[in-house]
Amino acid sequence: MTNQTGGETDVSAETAVDGVAGKLERIIAAQLRHYRTAQGLSAAELATRTGMSKAMISKIESASTSCSLTTLQRLADGLKIPVTALFRGADTDRDATFTKNGEGSLTVRSGTQHGHEYRVLGTLKGRTDALEPTLVTLTNASDVFPLFQHPGTEFIYMLSGKMIYGHGAYEYTMEPGDSLLLDGEGPHGPLELLELPIRFLAISAK
Repeated sequence: MTNQTGGETDVSAETAVDGVAGKLERIIAAQLRHYRTAQGLSAAELATRTGMSKAMISKIESASTSCSLTTLQRLADGLKIPVTALFRGADTDRDATFTKNGEGSLTVRSGTQHGHEYRVLGTLKGRTDALEPTLVTLTNASDVFPLFQHPGTEFIYMLSGKMIYGHGAYEYTMEPGDSLLLDGEGPHGPLELLELPIRFLAISAK
C-alpha cells in the first residue's frame, strides 16, 4: 500500500517490526532523530523534503518499521548526509563503564601515604586517549603533599571542602563549584588543606 503525500508516495517496501525493535532499527531511529533535530527540522519538514509522510517518519524514529534501502537513501538525501551515517554505531559494540555511587576502583598513588584516597570511576579498555575520571578525597592535614606531573591535561572540579591548589608558580583557592583546567606537564597538587574533608573530581586525558 502506498500513502499519498503532496502528490508523491511513500516507499511501499517498509516492514512493521513485531515486538521489541531490532538493534538495527533502533540505531537508524536514533540517528535519524539526531540528524533531524540537529538541523532544526520537524518531522513534517523532513517529510516534505523526502516526499514521505510525517507518519512514516514517526514510525522510523520510533523503530516500529524496517526501512527499505530506497527509503534510507531518500532520508539521507533529505538530511544531506551520507546514507552510512544512519547506520553509525551498528558495526560494533562500544565500551562503557557504569559506576554506582560509593563504588569505583581504589588505586594507590604517591598521595595515599598522606591520607589521600583515589577512586577511579571508570576506564575504557584499549583506549589510549580515554579520559580517566578519579574521585579524590583528602582527610589528612599533613604538611607534606605530593606534586604530580604527567602528559596531557587535567580538569579538577571541587565537590566539598576548601584547599589551596598549586600549578607551576600559581596558587588557586578552591571551594565547592570551583574548577581548574591545567596542563599536566606543570607540577600540580594540593598545597594547603583549609577545610576537611575535601572531595574533588579529577579528570585527566592524554
